[in-house]
Amino acid sequence: MQATVDGSRAPGVAPIHERDGDGALYDYRFRRLVARAAWDALPGDVRRRFSKRLSGQAVATYNGEIVWTRLSTAGWLLAQLCRLIGAPLPTNRSGPAPAAVAVSEDRPSGGQVWTRIYGRAHGNPQVIHSAKRFAGATGLEEHIGGGLGMALTVRAEADALIFTSDHYFWQCAGIRLRIPRWLAPGVALVTHQHLGHGRFAFDLKVTHPWLGELVSQHALFRDG
Repeated sequence: MQATVDGSRAPGVAPIHERDGDGALYDYRFRRLVARAAWDALPGDVRRRFSKRLSGQAVATYNGEIVWTRLSTAGWLLAQLCRLIGAPLPTNRSGPAPAAVAVSEDRPSGGQVWTRIYGRAHGNPQVIHSAKRFAGATGLEEHIGGGLGMALTVRAEADALIFTSDHYFWQCAGIRLRIPRWLAPGVALVTHQHLGHGRFAFDLKVTHPWLGELVSQHALFRDG
């Protein structure tokens, strides 16, 4: 049996959330995707960020800057094409620019909504929306718009939590199709690395098996 809607559980099954020693809600959904020993070895700041239970209208915010974004020619073309489904990839090659991230609970799916705001040297900032859902064969999916999404695996290594795309899919009206690897943009790799004192680095890479690295982005954030 699995955890119930209110967070209670059957014996031997980790709850979705419970209160810690300070009375705050502790979210187990990310922790359950990582081996216990590896999770416990992560820095406390990382564990706390991915254990916040954002109930009600609560929003977790992180402020920082995009240090650099690199796009190959194929990566730039892919990013422009993805504008049709909400521009989930950075669309500009850029240097330092302000950035902010907001995370809130997505009640209908039982997951989280992530909103990223990236400043630009010219024009309006780019706003990227995605929804993380704790579902599917890997236990975690990121839905990026237009019915497209990717299944993610999660692992902890030393001071970082690492998300890697397992496969991509399209779903609509109850139909779900797995996208063949030869049609997929490549492997997406996201790293959340602890830097100490409430700071962390965010790195995004998308690498195609034939075209090489398409997208590489490095950003620095701090707890809001």
